[in-house]
Amino acid sequence: MSIATATRTTVWPGKPYPLGANWDGFGVNFALFSAHAEKVELCLFDQTGQREVERVVLPEYTDEVWHGYLPDARPGLLYGYRVYGPYDPAAGHRFNPNKLLLDPYAKALFGPFKWSDAHYGYRVGSTREDLSFDRRDNARAMPKGRVVDRAFTWGHDRHPLVPWSDTILYETHVGGFTMRHPEVPAPLRGTFAGMSTHAIIDYLKALGITSVEFLPVQAIADERHLVSKGLRNYWGYNTVGFFAPEPRYMTTGVLSEFKTMVARLHEAGIEVILDVVYNHTAEGNHLGPTLSFKGIDNLSYYRLLPDNPRFYINDTGTGNTLNLSHPRVLQMVMDSLRYWVTEMHVDGFRFDLATVLAREPYGFDPGSGFLDAVRQDPVLADVKMIAEPWDVGPGGYQVGNFPPGWAEWNDRYRDTVRRYWRGDEGMLPELAGRVAGSSDLFEKRGRRPWASVNFITAHDGFTLYDVVAYNDKHNWANGEDNRDGHSANHSWNHGVEGETDDPAIRAERARQRRNLLATLFLSQGTPMMLAGDEIGHTQKGNNNAYCQDNEISWLDWSRQQGGPAGEGGAMLAFVKRLIALRKAHAVLRRPVFLHGRKTSADGLKDIVWYTPHGVEKAAEHWRNTHARCIVLLLNGHAGSYTGEDGAPQDDGVLLIVLNAHTEAVTVTLPEVPDARGWRCVLDTRVPDGAGDERMQLAGRSVPVDGRTALVFVQVESRGR
Repeated sequence: MSIATATRTTVWPGKPYPLGANWDGFGVNFALFSAHAEKVELCLFDQTGQREVERVVLPEYTDEVWHGYLPDARPGLLYGYRVYGPYDPAAGHRFNPNKLLLDPYAKALFGPFKWSDAHYGYRVGSTREDLSFDRRDNARAMPKGRVVDRAFTWGHDRHPLVPWSDTILYETHVGGFTMRHPEVPAPLRGTFAGMSTHAIIDYLKALGITSVEFLPVQAIADERHLVSKGLRNYWGYNTVGFFAPEPRYMTTGVLSEFKTMVARLHEAGIEVILDVVYNHTAEGNHLGPTLSFKGIDNLSYYRLLPDNPRFYINDTGTGNTLNLSHPRVLQMVMDSLRYWVTEMHVDGFRFDLATVLAREPYGFDPGSGFLDAVRQDPVLADVKMIAEPWDVGPGGYQVGNFPPGWAEWNDRYRDTVRRYWRGDEGMLPELAGRVAGSSDLFEKRGRRPWASVNFITAHDGFTLYDVVAYNDKHNWANGEDNRDGHSANHSWNHGVEGETDDPAIRAERARQRRNLLATLFLSQGTPMMLAGDEIGHTQKGNNNAYCQDNEISWLDWSRQQGGPAGEGGAMLAFVKRLIALRKAHAVLRRPVFLHGRKTSADGLKDIVWYTPHGVEKAAEHWRNTHARCIVLLLNGHAGSYTGEDGAPQDDGVLLIVLNAHTEAVTVTLPEVPDARGWRCVLDTRVPDGAGDERMQLAGRSVPVDGRTALVFVQVESRGR
């Protein structure tokens, strides 16, 4: 008998573990944590998700978990919960059984979320606000959880396990990357299936990146104020379900669509990294809706003000903060991470506002419960963990303070490199530290240079094209009177704000983009590039396009077909050349920090900084605030390694010249042991970066144009 037509569903006691709705081949076990609930009803729906067929009281309560087993239930069943308990906001309790709640462990969602006042536990507009109680039923406007069958034929799929030192991250958005791609079939655009097409996979493989970092793909709810303006949460940092993929990125609603995408990326040797948001949920503050956690056990799931638990601690700036100090909330996060690794085969995570996750009631702690749990977990041992190491809470900026095994976004790298190429004074000492791997931040507890995730641009901020085309943000389309987004962008428009037809300005902007990208890929650490920077994607000066699910954010693939001043095809060729150069020279991705030590037989230091005159820099040279040209030698004979297997590889010597002066500078090519001369392999004056392959004798002076980056490879003596 079908569960949808039964007049009375059979329910057995079931088990308290695992949490969620789990099909075992015979029936479905339902288990929901709530320490303070008095009763839990499992609500079953017909195939449309609009009609509630039956309510089943979960019969057992074990270790603060409500559970029951439905022997007649099958995959595809739609369900939600109603949870009974005290409605006492002043004490931190917000139970309201009139509100259908999503299962925090739901593996798939069905149906759209439609905003209405019925989603709030209190009477919207009442004089007592959230202290009132709303009795309206919200079920018809809520998505439902769907029981899934996890079966999938992975075949020979394996995690690529790209060594950290070899990793090249590519941050992108599932929807925006494919929405305008001419070779992706229209029905598949904006979806996981679109990302699985040969056109996309071939492009990523040809580009040379090793790891795709997707903006959030876990289930979200668009904020009500955005929907009222005809907008939506494009970035996805408003999670409502930590196990379910966001339905808008699926053509079928079947989990195999996501798994197929992962399998095809793996087949191409590309890792899948997910941006995840475990710091807050879509339920907002005390005036926010009741969608899941708030109505299941508000006092357990969220950090509340100790002296007034009616209100939420807001270390995230979004209204609420998940309480990872609670063992069941920590369990949910860890279960979610393991699920995405074991069931969905992802290769790593980037944690939004990761400082929140490591903050105990007394403050940030590198030995917090969450960080300790991750560190000892065998499932996560080979998984890449990347922290966004800041939040808006007290002591929120923690760059460099995460424990061994973690990589971290390094915003000091971004700001320093932007300011250097903009021409700011006094940037050379800071630039040297960032290009060499930021040892001042990360060299402790055995951490390696790869712990610094270097980036010039990311989803949050200007695109690379806009960094050199706009002095100011232009976020008017967001509907917040341009008040949102960062104001300190360290950008420079080269004399004209926005687009221009002036060929000289366009050429200068294109060269600056090449300079910024060259610095990124020539630096020690882990490079991360924003998708679209390689073809000149612009957001028209919007540096906070979080709500722009439209052509402002979607990549315009026509830009790769060409264009003036090095745009389009030439820029794409330049990026491919850069990535190939990085892969060809292990000295650009050293697994150890460089400190100017003599570690090779020829007596040459592992890293040497020169003045343009070929003199090794001394203290007085670093104090020259007007200097904007630097020459960097990387000695590949000094114990360079490939990957992380410890196998030595003699990699030769590279010479990098970064000239941010507006005028040309004469640079003396240094004389080093066993060198006949130098051969230029990269030149940012040229649209595709091709260098002059002719050998230049060591000791010779060569002119380097203003705002230019060059890379030379040592031509060794015949006897070596």
